[in-house]
Order: sequence, then structure tokens, then C-alpha cells
Amino acid sequence: MTARPIAVVGASAAGLAAAEALRRFGWRGPLTLIGDEPHLPYDRPPLSKQLLHGAWEPEKLLLRTKEQLAPLDLDLRLGTRATGLDVATRTLTLDGGERLSCAGVIIATGVAARSLPGAEGIAGVHTLRTLDDALTLRGLLAGGGRRLVIVGNGVLGCEAAAVARELGHEVTLVGIAEIPMVAAVGAEVGALLAEEHRARGVQLRTGTVDGFETAPADPAGTGGRQVTAVRLANGGTPASEGIAAGGGGGSRLPADLVLLAIGSRPAVEWLADPALDTTDGLRCDAYCAAAPGIYAAGDVARWDHPQHGRPLRFEHRMNATEQGMAAARNLLAELAAEAPAAGDGDAIPAQERRPFAPVPYFWSDQYDLKIQAYGLTAGADRIETTVLDRAERRAVALYGRDGSAVGVLAAGLPPRRLRALRAVVATPLAWDDAREQIRAALASGQDTP
Repeated sequence: MTARPIAVVGASAAGLAAAEALRRFGWRGPLTLIGDEPHLPYDRPPLSKQLLHGAWEPEKLLLRTKEQLAPLDLDLRLGTRATGLDVATRTLTLDGGERLSCAGVIIATGVAARSLPGAEGIAGVHTLRTLDDALTLRGLLAGGGRRLVIVGNGVLGCEAAAVARELGHEVTLVGIAEIPMVAAVGAEVGALLAEEHRARGVQLRTGTVDGFETAPADPAGTGGRQVTAVRLANGGTPASEGIAAGGGGGSRLPADLVLLAIGSRPAVEWLADPALDTTDGLRCDAYCAAAPGIYAAGDVARWDHPQHGRPLRFEHRMNATEQGMAAARNLLAELAAEAPAAGDGDAIPAQERRPFAPVPYFWSDQYDLKIQAYGLTAGADRIETTVLDRAERRAVALYGRDGSAVGVLAAGLPPRRLRALRAVVATPLAWDDAREQIRAALASGQDTP
């Protein structure tokens, strides 16, 4: 009987890390890597930075070349979409109708960009999630000053705004929140970012999109519709010092291009089996298991974080790699425990099953400013920010929840300084103790480059 493969669904950073870990941990059976894009696995963070700017070409984003993938002996299915999963039999259905019976499955399908009603089919309205998205937008930004309206002032919107301004375009950044990236970094750090964007010439607006204005894409009127403006509903007024001026009425923002950077949704729509919980991602236990033999990793996974005591889902690059490796190890441990009953215990390498308990890390590059954070910064019920140099946008922030320090952020500091602060949130620490450690580090001069 032919051995059943382990299938990794998602040729992403998490999916690649899982596939490599499976081989490294000793899996010698068939290994299938399925990706819905036609490209080899590539790195996504540079899409909104170096690639969009034109500083990097697509080849530089590749995580592995064909030659580097060859030793993995993969059954590589690029341009292939998984459309279903039978949990009880661990059987995948692919978009061509093929059914693939698996020994185990690791789901690393990531997230998909959100859009707005009425945006579909309008030329000039874009999202930015894939390599093809980024290359299309880069081509449109390559020549001449354009009016770009970015809807969404989170991390992606702010990074794209910085790139577009550096390329010489007129940029308007629109957000429902009054302060850029406030959900991720808090009000005071967000206000520093607002100051930097405003100083660079970005127009900041607060409001919700009410619709798009269009014109014929060609004089004959046969080529569809081209966006000409974004209409904002109530509000839509200029932000001042990071705070919206408020007020009713709508406004019209002329636009040659629109980027929708309004967040993402976990790519779980293909998982209809009732044995799976797909509320805000694929729900997993502390070992990244969603069901027997079914694991998840990366942006799509919502798992029980042992340290924080609640389910979390991170859309962070480092987490994708680390969780891919953890899912691979824990799946092999489960399969090794199952193997004696099947009479093939020697075929699957034994692994120690371990809870996945990372210290999350994320970063964002905007202009010359690097923002880096460890732990949890979103959802904090307490934030203390120390502005070290307002003109240089240098700051340190501590984030707390339920009396404990859970996150730390540094803006404009060298990576080695932030790593020194990582220990404050690496293990549970009372808020007051963490504050004292941060203050001691700053007083000792560790905040200086």
C-alpha cells in the first residue's frame, strides 16, 4: 500500500517552515506542499516596503529557489487551491476535483485582503496582499505624481503611504480611528507616527468610505470604469495633531489610485467541516492542533497561548516561521503515537509534543523610522509611553493587561536596545516591576544608539 503523505496547505512562510521542519525532524514519507499562487514561497513583509518602492525585485523575496527546495523531495502543487477537508479521514479536496488522503495536514493558508462594497471591477482600486498585487501597484506608482488615497491607517496603510510619498506621489491616508496604528501601538506612539507622516506631506483624514466616484476608463466608454474620487461619509475632516477635528457632513477626495488597506480575514472559507471552529481563524489547542492529525500555523491559526491564557492569532512574520516548525514537530509526535496501532511504528520519527508559547515580535519600517515590538501591544488596558526624542520620533512604550506587563515597543532605537527590553515581557511580570525595569534601562543610557 502506498504511504499517505503529510500535506501542507499554503506555500507561505509558515507552510515552508513546516515542510522543512518535517524533513528535518525525520519524516521520510511523501510530503505535499499546496499553494494557490503560482509563485514559489516568498516573503510578504517587503511587499509594502522594498518591493513596492522598487528597491527590490521579486527574486529577492523568494524564501527558497527551486534548487534549494529540491532536497525536500516535495510534491509541489503551485497554482492549486484546497477546496475542502474531511477531518475524520484527513482527506483534502483540491480545486481540480482530486481527493488526497493524508496521514496528517498542516494548514497555513494565511489571510486574504478585505475589500469594500462597490469596489470590485473599478479600475484603480487595489488591495495589497500578494506578490501580483504589489507588482501591479508598483507599476502604477512608477511614473509621474499621482493622487493616491489609502483607506485604512493601520500598519499596511502607513507603510504604503511612506513608500508612495518617497516616490513623490500625493497621498491621503484615511482611517476610521483618529490616530494611525492606534490599535496596534496605542495613542502616544500613534501620535508620533502621525506627526512623521504629516511632516512628510501625507494628508491625514478620519472618516468612513461612503463610495467611489468613477469615469469611463477610455473616451469611447467601452473599457469599464476608472476611479476618480473617494467619498467619505460623516467626518472626513482633516486630523490635527493626530486627533480628528470631527464634524458632520461628508467629503470628496480626488484620486487616481486607491489602496484598500482595511485589514484581512483568515483564509478559512474552504474549511466547512463542522469538526473545525473557524471563528476568527482556525481554532487550535496549545499544541497548534485543530483536530486529530490536523494542525495550523501562521496568520490563519488561533491557538491557546499557554502564557497569556487565551486564544490568540498573530499576523506576524516571525510567528509564522516559529509556528510552522512547532506544528510540524507536534504533528509528528501525534503520528508516532498512532503508528504502533497501525503496525508501522518505525516509519515515523518520535518527537516531543510541546505547547507553542512564543514571545511575539513585529516590526514596521516607515521612512527612516523602525518600529519594533515584543509581546502583545494590541488589546492593552494600560500603556505607558516614554518619548525620548520627539523630533527624532524615538520612544519606548510598555503595554499591560490585567496587572501584568505583556508588551514592549521601541521606535527609532537600534535592535540591540529592544532585545535588552525583551526580557521584561518574555515571562509574566507584574506591571510595577516591569515599569521599574524599563525605567532602569532608560536611566542607564540603554536608550541611546
